[in-house]
Amino acid sequence: MWTALGAISAGLSVAFGAFGAHALRERITPENLATFEVGARYQMYHALALIAVGLLAVKIDNPAIRVAGGSFAIGTLLFSGSLYALALTDIRKLGIVTPFGGLAFLIGWAALAVATIKR
Repeated sequence: MWTALGAISAGLSVAFGAFGAHALRERITPENLATFEVGARYQMYHALALIAVGLLAVKIDNPAIRVAGGSFAIGTLLFSGSLYALALTDIRKLGIVTPFGGLAFLIGWAALAVATIKR
């Protein structure tokens, strides 16, 4: 499941990155475009992390590996999703969600470390 979710997220990251580079360049401010690009970049990083979690989950039967996958998925929704929404709408209050996504990413990385160390 994690590998498939990671592959889907990676594909969406490529699509969003292309959308930002081509369709949005003339439609939103340079600052908002940079925000959008950060969302796409972090989505790709964590899509690759999800693929790694999926591959490791085959060999590691540990609840921490599931926490890592779930945290990366939730982090992507909150972090990248809030940055996409912020860039497209310019509603600055949406930025309050972004740190929660970053926290989920940190939890995911810590859980991945725990899962692999305990092995």
